[in-house]
Amino acid sequence: MDGTLLMLIYVFVLAMFVGFELITKVPPTLHTPLMSGSNAISGITIVGALISAGLENFTISTILGLIAVIFATINVVGGFLVTDRMLKMFKKK
Repeated sequence: MDGTLLMLIYVFVLAMFVGFELITKVPPTLHTPLMSGSNAISGITIVGALISAGLENFTISTILGLIAVIFATINVVGGFLVTDRMLKMFKKK
């Protein structure tokens, strides 16, 4: 069990490092399309979290599903607000 947990922590830290490196190397002209893709992925997360939170029996997965729904919804709304703000920067006045 300890080896598995340690391996999961290694994968998580590696994913954080790779994600940070990728995001910092993205040119500003690609941020809006990437944000749209991120919103789509968060929408899929909301669907999965709703399935998990909607179980009949009240367990820890129900609580974690509810928390996932809340955070994914915040992520989607924030993503759309940022995308809208960035698109307004490109409009002519």
